[in-house]
Amino acid sequence: MITIGILSDTHGYFHPALVDDLTDVDRILHAGDVGDLGILDGLEAVAPVTAVWGNIDGPDIRRRLAEHERFTVDGVDVWMTHIAGRPGRWQRGMGDQLAADPPDVLVCGHSHILRVERVEALGGMLYVNPGAAGKHGFHKEKTCLRLRIEDGRPTQMDVIHLDAEK
Repeated sequence: MITIGILSDTHGYFHPALVDDLTDVDRILHAGDVGDLGILDGLEAVAPVTAVWGNIDGPDIRRRLAEHERFTVDGVDVWMTHIAGRPGRWQRGMGDQLAADPPDVLVCGHSHILRVERVEALGGMLYVNPGAAGKHGFHKEKTCLRLRIEDGRPTQMDVIHLDAEK
C-alpha cells in the first residue's frame, strides 16, 4: 500500500498543519502555484515531492519544475498539471490529449475548488483537484487530499481540512 498527499495552490504559504497531516505519506504531489521554493523544501522534509509549476510561479520555480509530470506510482499512471480544466470543460487541447491517452489519475489545481470524480468517458479516470492549501484566493477552506493506492489501483481518498481543530 502506498499513500500519497496531494495539494495545490499554496501561493507561498506553508500551512503548519501540513507536517502533521502528511507525515505518514510515502510521496507528496503539488499541482502548481507553489509561490515560493521554500514550500517545496518544507514538503521535502516530510516526504519525497513531485510538483509542477502553475500560472503564478516565477522563473525560479519554472526552472526547477515542469508544466506537466506523468509518472507511475505502484502501477497507477498519474498525470499532473496545474491547469487542466474539469470534466466536460477541459482547458484547450487537454480533452484531446486525455482522450488519446488517459491516465488512471489526473491531478490538477488552479480552480481552488476541491473536486474528485470518476470520468467514465475516459475509461474511469480519476479526476483529482485538491482545492487550495494557501491563503490567497476565493476558497473558504484550505484543503489537501490523501490518496491510498493498493494492488495497482486507487482505493481510498481522504479530504484533509487544514484549518480543522485536531
